[in-house]
Amino acid sequence: MIRVELPYHLRNLAQVDREVSLVVDGPVTQRAVLDALETTYPMLRGTIRDHTTQIRRPFLRFFACSQDLSHESPDAPLPAAVVAGEEPFSIVGAMAGG
Repeated sequence: MIRVELPYHLRNLAQVDREVSLVVDGPVTQRAVLDALETTYPMLRGTIRDHTTQIRRPFLRFFACSQDLSHESPDAPLPAAVVAGEEPFSIVGAMAGG
């Protein structure tokens, strides 16, 4: 099981707790985790990635094992601790302002 932490606005939309558990078939990558998340919680489609391009939405960041994975390839394998369920894959709402 892959653990995914969601920011408040996505938890609210999906009506779930801070963390959800997902089954991911095949290699565990950002793309595979997000595909599984959107399949399990269809109301999240388009909120994390653009519907057409599948590119991460602005102001959302991806973290795992204290590493910012936001600019990594969506097909790169996630860290072993995430695959083993020891650490969560975190989706974090970024803030901007001036």
